[in-house]
Parts: sequence; C-alpha cells; structure tokens
Amino acid sequence: MAGVIPVFEEGPVTFPVAVAITGGQLVEAVGATGVQPAAAGSFVCLGVATTDGLPSSTSQAPTIPGIPAANAIQAAPLPSYVSVASDGVWPVTYAAAATFGQRLICAANGQVTPAGAAPDARTVVGVCYEPAGVGVGAVGAMLLTGTL
Repeated sequence: MAGVIPVFEEGPVTFPVAVAITGGQLVEAVGATGVQPAAAGSFVCLGVATTDGLPSSTSQAPTIPGIPAANAIQAAPLPSYVSVASDGVWPVTYAAAATFGQRLICAANGQVTPAGAAPDARTVVGVCYEPAGVGVGAVGAMLLTGTL
C-alpha cells in the first residue's frame, strides 16, 4: 500500500465558517458549509473554536475596538475559517452555574451548561474544570471529553 498523508496528526483542525464565530465558542458542523456556534443540546459539536472567523460572504470594515469608526484604523480582516480543538482544557462561557467535575452539554450560542441527571450521552461535551465552580455568564475552564 502506498503511503498516506494524515489529515490530522496533532493540533486543531481548520474548518470554513458558516456563521460568525468568536474564539472560545463551541462549534458544530453545518452540512457542507462548515461550522457555526453550537446550538443547545447539539449532537454534532466538533469542539472549541480557537480563533475568530467570519463567513467569506460577510463584508467587514475591520477596526480596532474603542476607536470611533470615523477614526478607524484598518486592521487585518477576520479569516473565513477557524481552528477547532477537539481535546484539552479551554476557557468557555457558562450559560448556567456549574460545579467542579460536573458534566457539561452545549447551551445556545456556543456556550456550555450542566448536563443534568440523565443527559443523552451524545450531548455531553466536557467537564467543568474550575475547582471553585463557575457562575452564570462567567468564563471558566472546561475539559473537552465528548467531541470525538
């Protein structure tokens, strides 16, 4: 058999962006168009976006935050792809409070929420890795476990 070149050996995998994504959001597959922020209870979560991205069809006027648009400095536009990590410990936004060790599922807009007493195993994406727990709307560590 001839040699093969791996598609993935280590590190994140890059996917096209279907809907605007911010680094730190959980993302899910969207048919043949790429990835978007994961929906609540997603069965197709791929992992955590490590970068920001916009669809290639989105027009953008890149600026530096805090500088009025009239004085905007042109910055590099966001790419039309994002890197997605499927393992590791990542800072993510919690839609509901979670305790250390609690299993997590996708919440709306690429956030996470506690899985509850009897979650569908296909929806569990990680474990809360903050010893003090995480409050509603806060960013905290999550161990990615269920995205493979």
